[in-house]
Amino acid sequence: MIHSTRLSYQYPEGQVMTFPDIHGESNDRLLILGESGSGKTTLLQLLSGLRRPRSGQVLIHGTDLNQVPASNRDQFRGKHIGIVFQTPHFLQALNVEENIILAQRLAGQSVDRAAIHELLEQVGLMHRILAYPRHCSQGEQQRLSLARALINKPDLLLADEPTSALDDRHCQDVVSLLEAQAAACHSTLIIVTHDQRIKDRIPHAITLDRHV
Repeated sequence: MIHSTRLSYQYPEGQVMTFPDIHGESNDRLLILGESGSGKTTLLQLLSGLRRPRSGQVLIHGTDLNQVPASNRDQFRGKHIGIVFQTPHFLQALNVEENIILAQRLAGQSVDRAAIHELLEQVGLMHRILAYPRHCSQGEQQRLSLARALINKPDLLLADEPTSALDDRHCQDVVSLLEAQAAACHSTLIIVTHDQRIKDRIPHAITLDRHV
């Protein structure tokens, strides 16, 4: 489903970063581990098309992500890729439901309130449907970010450091939620993290070397 080959990236005046190939099929789970400076977030951005590689390619169902015209790339990403960012970003003028509706519209999908309500029930946020993100706790914002990433049933679910600020119990809860929701959508789940507590949960792991 997702296949990346020979990816490299270079920040202005920085060292060239090279990355191992990534191969994932539906329902696969993959952990990308590495210390600060190893390029974990950069790799996630390359896999999602938020950055263009210096070399190499990312194929999603055989489509070269970086060959998708810029005018269509956001919509392609919205349909096929869900991203749970380390720091959630929401439109603060919109409530919980409206932020998820926006994700449907940006992907060119019809608004499906029944699907939104079902997903909010699954992540335990239905009672907060009319709340604004700024009034939600950190845990609720994480779950909202997950719901927004999943609403279009993406083929690929990417999570950037989803447990770094959590204690042990909440760490395991978040990983369980990610796994359960990815399984419900038959998504490939890739978690990018330095959190060693997750290693036993997702045995298939790639460790990145630090770029100095």
